[in-house]
Amino acid sequence: MDGVLADTISSWKYIHDYFHTNNEKSVNQYLQGKIDDLEFIKRDSQLWKENNKPITKQKLKQILKNVPLMKGAKETIQTLKQNQIQTVIISAGLDILAERIQKELQIDYIYSNGIQTDTNGRLTNQGILNVKLMYKDETVKQISKQLQIPQCNIASIGNSCFDIPMFETTGLGIAFNPEDECTKKAADVIIKGKDLTKIIPHLQKFI
Repeated sequence: MDGVLADTISSWKYIHDYFHTNNEKSVNQYLQGKIDDLEFIKRDSQLWKENNKPITKQKLKQILKNVPLMKGAKETIQTLKQNQIQTVIISAGLDILAERIQKELQIDYIYSNGIQTDTNGRLTNQGILNVKLMYKDETVKQISKQLQIPQCNIASIGNSCFDIPMFETTGLGIAFNPEDECTKKAADVIIKGKDLTKIIPHLQKFI
């Protein structure tokens, strides 16, 4: 989702930028294996305050509604749907943005992460974990089994090193405007520039 369907590096970072908060310490500890995904989510959401109070889910929706779609996203998904290709968002990003994009683009399925809320709609900082950032391949395998589609008949599109496990477990891995060299090396196809329609010619084997 982030950096592919949505023109933002990260939905989490988008929120941090809004509140002028920084999660660099948590990122480093996560990458070092010192904290898990749920603790990562907890620490991030604890930083987001408004009038020194936890923010509401509605506030997150208001912020994330301004995240722009990637150029060519609508046309690309429309082409895939016209050719009976099922589409899935697999993202460790926020479910609020995933749900918005699903509705706008008519994506078939979404797997993403979120934060629980209390009876007043405020974030409790307790995470909802559906996709492990470093193990997106687990979700691919789950989808393959659920939809009865062989993994070799699945194409994955990503832009960072966290998408490499998806590339390795699908029939085609496309690095879309990749952030780093490791992503380029792991992909079957590299797309440069922010225009998602460029992936369509490489999906002809599935159409």
